[in-house]
Amino acid sequence: MQKLLRIKRHMKVRKSISGTSKKPRLAVFRSDKHIYAQIIDDTTHKTYLSESDINGKAAKSEKAFEVGKRLAQKAVALKIREVVFDRGGFLYHGRVMKLAEGARAGGLKF
Repeated sequence: MQKLLRIKRHMKVRKSISGTSKKPRLAVFRSDKHIYAQIIDDTTHKTYLSESDINGKAAKSEKAFEVGKRLAQKAVALKIREVVFDRGGFLYHGRVMKLAEGARAGGLKF
């Protein structure tokens, strides 16, 4: 039931959010144990970058911050500075918020 509600929220948000070549979409997916992020151009249906956490002893929120930071550093190397943040139907809280903070710390604007 929870998954269905999240998908409904995500579809509502995706009606108004779209990534372009100048301002691609930073999409976030969070599972129980891991977090994944992608930078996507919706006009050409191309994924520029993707990043996920690696197994380790750090807390999940710390891993999420590092994922955002690594993704932002790779994006800046590809001359992507601005993105549209797509939280994937998840609340902007906890690991999703930490990933966004890490992306901002790495140099992305949204």
